[in-house]
Parts: sequence; structure tokens; C-alpha cells
Amino acid sequence: MMAPRKNAKGGGGGNSSSSSSSSPSSCTSGGSSSPGARRETKHGGQKNGKKGGLSGSSFFTWFMVIALLGVWTSVAVVWFDLVDYEEVLGKLGIYDADGDGDFDVDDAKVLLGPQNIEDELQDQIQSLLDETVYPEHGEDLQQEQDAPAGELQLEDALLTGRDEDERIESMGTEAIHEETEDSYHVEETASPAYNQDTEDMMYEQENPESSEPVVEDDGRIYQEADDVTYQDYDEQVYEPVENEGTESSDNAVDDSHTILEEVHVPPAEEQQEVPPETKRKTDDPEKKEKVKKKKPKLLNKFDKTIKAELDAAEKLRKRGKIEEALNAFEELVRRYPQSPGARYGKAQCEDDLAEKRRSNEILRRAIQTYQEAASLPDVPADLVKLSLKRRSDRQQFLGHMRGSLLTLQKLVQLFPDDTSLKNDLGVGYLLIGDNDNAKKVYEAVLNVTPNDGFAKVHYGFILKAQNKIAESIPYLKEGIESGHPGTDDGRFYFHLGDAMQRVGNKEAYKWYELGHQRGHFASVWQRSLYNVRGLRAQPWWTPKETGYTELVKSLERNWKLIRDEGLAVMDRTQGLFLPEDENLREKGDWSQFTLWQQGRKNENACKGAPKTCSLLDKFPETTGCRRGQIKYSVMHPGTHVWPHTGPTNCRLRMHLGLVIPKEGCKIRCANETKTWEEGKVLIFDDSFEHEVWQDAKSFRLIFIVDVWHPELTPQQRLSLPAI
Repeated sequence: MMAPRKNAKGGGGGNSSSSSSSSPSSCTSGGSSSPGARRETKHGGQKNGKKGGLSGSSFFTWFMVIALLGVWTSVAVVWFDLVDYEEVLGKLGIYDADGDGDFDVDDAKVLLGPQNIEDELQDQIQSLLDETVYPEHGEDLQQEQDAPAGELQLEDALLTGRDEDERIESMGTEAIHEETEDSYHVEETASPAYNQDTEDMMYEQENPESSEPVVEDDGRIYQEADDVTYQDYDEQVYEPVENEGTESSDNAVDDSHTILEEVHVPPAEEQQEVPPETKRKTDDPEKKEKVKKKKPKLLNKFDKTIKAELDAAEKLRKRGKIEEALNAFEELVRRYPQSPGARYGKAQCEDDLAEKRRSNEILRRAIQTYQEAASLPDVPADLVKLSLKRRSDRQQFLGHMRGSLLTLQKLVQLFPDDTSLKNDLGVGYLLIGDNDNAKKVYEAVLNVTPNDGFAKVHYGFILKAQNKIAESIPYLKEGIESGHPGTDDGRFYFHLGDAMQRVGNKEAYKWYELGHQRGHFASVWQRSLYNVRGLRAQPWWTPKETGYTELVKSLERNWKLIRDEGLAVMDRTQGLFLPEDENLREKGDWSQFTLWQQGRKNENACKGAPKTCSLLDKFPETTGCRRGQIKYSVMHPGTHVWPHTGPTNCRLRMHLGLVIPKEGCKIRCANETKTWEEGKVLIFDDSFEHEVWQDAKSFRLIFIVDVWHPELTPQQRLSLPAI
């Protein structure tokens, strides 16, 4: 804008001087003494009658005047802010024909050159295909082209709003088990700051000079637990305290009441000592190439015209002014209801605000708004993908697993070539316990991309859950070794080592050690995944060390009463003792009769052992232990329980001997083996590896009482989610 002003002023001065020197009146004879001739001479005319012109000094003078005028004009434009350059650039952005975020020569060629409609459409499609690549889970995945307006409409395919989420059935808690090794749960962070690299550049992505790769690490951590607990904002809010770790699980408690989980954050991998044979080869140029991708294209043509307004609202959100940002985006949605960018920004603000206020209601609004953003006409394919992926993630956070599955199914339908979405769909099936469909998904992925590490570890996980132990090992091993996002996960180290132990492979402890080095396990022996850091860790405990001496004394004083009620239940009712069905036994017969589970009393069960339950009601350290159970356990001759670990370091386990054969029954915890005595309590930390043998000639009956780890604070005992 400055150049034209300078040219106008300079050109005017030059033209004036030139015209005066070349006018007819300037062409006079050399001897003329007329006033007109004298005037011409003063202005540069020549007395000899030749054509007039500027002298050297006059030309320099005019040049300096013109230059100074140009400089001061430029200063005035800048100093007094006479031109709104952002507005000008924003208007030029309308003519961004090649989709690179600015107006340049290539755009002019497209707009001015002779192109028919088919050529223009082909160029737009090719531009999208060239610019958006999604390598996730270790694969280079090509982004689908933008569909014509109206093609990516989701209203007919997706359930709408809160009604869908609220009517999704949640998992019940009828089946109560000691450890559910093969159940599948997704790790969830409490913060909605997901894929922040992708999210933060939403409104900067139009800058063609930015070449910084965006890396998505879709890492998940799967914990072993007794049941499922979904994360929620409405229940008691977890607040970190000193020496308390963070962790998470996706476990169901009630149909509607769920609790916010902590999130286990292992140390950064680059700080871990990793053996050379399994260290991620991040220096491999091919792998570096795979994790690079261009920024997604999130603005359609209309949103480019309001990019400055979108940027301003987004900056508020990034600065933590969430309420102001939400108001700004809501105003943009009101003014531009057809804008996908405004709607997506509103969803992000609601998402952030739900985290800030711990509000499920606001989070449900965000879930609805993400769908609205994806359902508008002329939505860029990348924005559809981001919106629906986040919608699915937030649905899982609230425990709406079937609603999330519907969203994932729609994503795969819209983007059938995106392997990462199929991997996510497999997880969706696992979360509702549909291992068969999950297995089909991962088989399909591996048929197309046989080296997909994410698919391998999950396929191996499913095979192990189906008790195909030997078959699961290569998939788990190769998947972890791939180093692909989502594979460096304690759950998979746990199951790989466990599978190797069961087939007699001595490499099992090598993988446990590697899991420990990478921060997944507290030690080779202590391999629980739901942990609070800083708690005292030892395999065996004395009553005095626990501080629960009164409970121990009460159990030992009343052991015969407890025994007699247990035997009466065994004799009177067959069916209250339920077989262990978690694939922990190599062989034999092992059953349990549960009185308390996850801190909740089973009133019907207590009718069979009323005196025992009345006795225990006095000890909240056990009845209120929401990460444990109180139960009878009967084991018959010829039983061997595989080496295994419990899910958490937040509890200790007491075994009261009730009916103990004289020989043949023993329990190992870590590297120390002990035997039970009738009327005596053994206390151990079942987050350490333990193993049981029953080689006697008659059954063994014990009473299991879990208690909170004594070093947990009262607040931690209230806030830790149930397992």
C-alpha cells in the first residue's frame, strides 16, 4: 500500500517538470528577449533554442524532494496506522486458491488461468491429499480428500446430544473377581489438553512457512482391575497430595455414579536405561520420516475470511481465559452459524471448562458441540476427524462406551483408509467386552499393515485373554519392540512376561526388568499398575507394621466363628462359592464367597455369614477399602495358581487360616514362601508377585481381608477410585 502512494506523488512531480520543459512555448530562439522567453529560461529553458531539460542540480533537487515525500508518507502510514494490514491480508485470503494459507503467485495463476471446473476440483482434491498425512501407530496414512458440501453430514448417522450419551447402558458390577487380568481398560488423563500440538495450531495452520512436524502419541495405558470404573467429574474430585502418584482406570461402579481417576505418569522414556536390543530406534531416518506430518487443514473458505476473529478467540483460550474465550466463540457461532471453526472452538472451550469446573454437564455440552462442528456443511475432512475423535474420547471419559463406539464406527466409515481409526475402533470394542469384533478389526489391520505395532500388541492381548498363550507371545513381543505409539505400555509388558512364565520361557523376567526400567513397574517383583507413589513397599508385613493390630486380634480371636459360618455356607448352598474365572489357575479347583467388594457390602451374602459381617462392621479400614475385598476362599487338592500380581499397591491382604491341611499348602510372595496356620493371620502385599500350591489331600479354607495401605492419608482413601 505504501508503494502506490509514493509512485503517485513522485510520478506527479516528474510529470509536471517534464511537461513544462517540453511544452511548445519552451521551444524559442536563442535571441529572444521576450518576457515569456525569460520565464522559460528561469525554469530551465535554453537560450540557444535547443529543446529544454533539467540541469543536473535541478534533477537532484527534485529527486530528493520526491524521496523525502515518499519516506514521510510511509512513516505517516505506519505511525498513524492508516492501513489495517491484517484486514487487507484477511481479504486477500479469500483468494487463497491453492490452500497454502496465503495469496501468492500460484493463487493468481489458479484464479486468472484458463481452468474448467473439473480441473479446479481436481487441484483442490490433490492439494488436500498432498498436504495432510496422518502417520499414527507407526504408519504413514494418507488423509482423505475434502468432500463436497453436504457429503460429510452426520445427523442421520450419529445419535444426537445428551440423550444418546445418557441412554447408553453402563457396565454393571455383578461379576466380582479377585483380579481381572484380561479385562481391558483405557488409560485416561483428567486433563482435556489432548493432542495439544494438534489443537494449539488450529488457527495458525494456514502459515505456509511453518514446517514443524506434528507428532501424535496416542498412548494408552491399560490397567488390571477387578471391575470397571468410569471417570467422571461429578463425584469426589481427586486432588494430588504429597507423595501421591497419578493413575487412571476406566472401571464401572454404578450405572451413573463414577469417580475421577488419578493418572499414572511414568518417567520420560528418554531418561530410562533401555537395553539396546529393545530401545526405540528414534535415530532411524525412516522412522523419523514416519512421525512427521503436515498440519491438518482445518479452515474452509468461509472460515478463512473470519480467521482474525477465530484467532483472537483462540488466543484467549490458550491464555487460560476460558470463560472469555467461550463467550467469544459463542458470539462467533451466533454471527456465523455455518462456521465449523467457530463451532469447534466453542467445543474446545466447553471441554476445557468442564475440566476446570469438574462438570459432567458442561462436558456433555462439549460432546454435543463436537458433533455439531462435524455435522455442518463444507467441513474440512481434517476438522471432521479431530472433532469426532475428541467426541469419542470424551464419551469414553464419561463411561459412555457404546456411544463412543458409534462415533468410532462413523469415523471408520468416513475415513476407511485411516488405519489409526480402525485401531481406535478395536479399542472401542474391547472397552465394551466385545473381544471377537475387536479381534476382527485387528486382523483386518494386520492384513493391510502387517507391521503395525499397535495392532500387534492388542491382537496379542486378545489371544492371551482367549488362553492362546503361546500364540500371543510373538504379537506382544514384536508390538512392543516396534516402538510405535501406544505400545510402550505396562499392560503389554505385564502380559508378555506372564505369557512367557506360563510356557516356561526364561525371558519373562527380562521383560519385567525392561518394564521396570521404563517406569511401568515399581520393581521386577512389584508389577501392579494402579499405584500411589511413595508408599512403603515390602512383600510381607507384621500386624504391628500395619497398625491394624485390633483387626488382627479380632480375626484371630473369632476365627472359629468365621470358620463355622464359612463351612455352613459351603455345606448348605452350592453356588454362593463362585469358581475363579480369571485364568489364574494352571490347574485345580478354586472358589470364593464374597462379603464385601470395592467397599460395598453384599447384603445377601452377609445373610449367610451374619456374625462375621457384624464383626467386620467395626473396622472401616477393611469394609471401606474400595480397592479390595473381604471373602472366603476354598482351594481343593491339585490346584496351582500361576505367579501373578494384584492391581494396586494401595492395599494389603490378610489371610486368616480356617481349615488348613497339615502339609501340601503354601504361598510364595516375591522370593519368600510361607504356610498358613489355623487361627493365625498372614499379611502380604499382593502387588508383589505371588504364587499358590495346594497339593494336600483335602480342601484348604481361608478368609481374605483386604485393608488400605497404612500410609494412605484419609483424603486419599476417600478420593481413590474403586478397584
